[in-house]
Amino acid sequence: MKKHIVLAILFVFPLVVYLFFASGVNHFAKLPVLTQNVEEIGEYSDAQFKDRITVLGFFGNVLQDKKVLALNLNQKIYKRFYQFADFQFLIALPEGTETQAENLKAELEGTTGTDMSRWNFVFLAPDDLQHIFRSLNLPLSLDTNLANPFVFIIDRDANLRGRDDDDFFGYDARSVADINNNMVDDVKVILAEYRLALKKYNQVRKP
Repeated sequence: MKKHIVLAILFVFPLVVYLFFASGVNHFAKLPVLTQNVEEIGEYSDAQFKDRITVLGFFGNVLQDKKVLALNLNQKIYKRFYQFADFQFLIALPEGTETQAENLKAELEGTTGTDMSRWNFVFLAPDDLQHIFRSLNLPLSLDTNLANPFVFIIDRDANLRGRDDDDFFGYDARSVADINNNMVDDVKVILAEYRLALKKYNQVRKP
């Protein structure tokens, strides 16, 4: 009897543990969709969400105040992931901030030595900025400078992705801890999700 119990522990218990963790991996294999069909930024500019994995931000019309946010994002997210195909940063700004944006981008490139070709600014009318921001369907708003310190992950189908926690409103670019502990992991998840989908697609196409 004891022999059978020992054998059960040795063989059955590891299987149960494996199934438990396997189910956990499947549960967290995809980053939850929080809002479907975010307003396509391509309706207002040459940029687009479709077929891109986008980090979207709203820096407003005083970019001097957003240098710390930009540096945090550059160092922790952009610099780490910009070489992945179809990954991009889009910072939506009010029209009239073009020179400020050029200066900020040049300063980031000079300070960090990073290729900034996938860090793009989009210049929109205030009403269009508000419309896109509201389409995220989050309990947030743009301030009087048309800025918000949170950034967002938009997937290739123009869906807002993130954590389905009650207190999740995006990723606070003011907080290195939030970016480093949460956003880095979530970008990894969504990139892995699309790599897996592409791998399966390529396997299906093989003769």
